[in-house]
Amino acid sequence: MMLRFAEELMLLILDDENGKFARVPDRLMRYALAGGVLMDLALENRIDTDLKQLILVDSTPVQDSLLDPTLADIAEATDTRDARFWVERTALRADGIREEALYRLVKKGILKQEEDRFLWVFQSRRYPALDDTPQREVKLRIMEVLFSDQIPDPRDVVIIGLAHACDLFKEILSARELARVSERIDQVQKLDLIGQAMSQAISDIELSLALAVQMMP
Repeated sequence: MMLRFAEELMLLILDDENGKFARVPDRLMRYALAGGVLMDLALENRIDTDLKQLILVDSTPVQDSLLDPTLADIAEATDTRDARFWVERTALRADGIREEALYRLVKKGILKQEEDRFLWVFQSRRYPALDDTPQREVKLRIMEVLFSDQIPDPRDVVIIGLAHACDLFKEILSARELARVSERIDQVQKLDLIGQAMSQAISDIELSLALAVQMMP
């Protein structure tokens, strides 16, 4: 059961003890979800990107409601744009992406919704399938990568890069833990060139917003 990055990002920020999601700034979560959709399209060989441009490789729909709206948007574009443009544009649909991701997690039996809470019900939480990475709880996988020197799965590299770019680790790790793994995070996110471009795009957006705030009277 392969999860999309948007689904895994929602699991990453879920506190399974109280069933609530970490209070990540809305704009950052929007960028993370947008970046997740774009990275899934890259892994599906539909797009490619570097620090200067994002290009369409194949416009054939993936037959996935999380990905195909953005793919169609890219295919209809008349000009070549960079990753930053597409992160910002895809982030406009973040509410729909978030709701679809949660709906899928409930439908797959990974989460159970009770009133306004989402609770873990996935069997791999109690009996981790160590040889089946896609089905394991994303937090377990990511923590194993960050607190060891094991070679990460390509999908975990993407999650770590997106989480770092959007400051998600500040919400799910203590200050002491974050200091301990900061060097490891930098090391891991350098393993994927497309992921670097996506993370850089998100960082550029944040920098532009910060500069705009500073220039306000």
